[in-house]
Amino acid sequence: MDRHLAQFNIARIRYPLDDPRMADFSNNVARINGLAEQIDGFVWRLQDASGNAMNMQVYGDPRVLPNLTVWENVEALERFVWKTLHSRFYGRRAEWFEHIETPLVLWHIEVGHRPTMQEGVERLDHLKRHGDNDFAFGWKHLAEAQHYKTARCGAPTEHAA
Repeated sequence: MDRHLAQFNIARIRYPLDDPRMADFSNNVARINGLAEQIDGFVWRLQDASGNAMNMQVYGDPRVLPNLTVWENVEALERFVWKTLHSRFYGRRAEWFEHIETPLVLWHIEVGHRPTMQEGVERLDHLKRHGDNDFAFGWKHLAEAQHYKTARCGAPTEHAA
């Protein structure tokens, strides 16, 4: 295969990361990142010296957490998102994050390319402005994506604070 799949997503936290209400999320970031790295088809993820990207700022908002990864194919990404422990944390996202209308973008990249945060932002902004196309797209644009259709991937319900 001559291309990989990049994914960039953002989440705006409801509370500071050291708030007790964020403990289940914060205490499991390394665990979930480690799980991703063990999935057959995982290629790379953006991280700083802390081992994650939560200290990196995007959109000028310190409450927005970025996540940028590269996968060999959509099947590998779907396996991680929907068929591992990650799905349980994803199901609890309304407890920790505010709703964002378009939080995720996917795009194909050449094998060996490591996208930058800026590239992820540009792709997400493009998707918001123009909708799904070959430059930037969501799950539904990928015919081979199947698990997202049956997973709870709609807008999270509001969590009572």
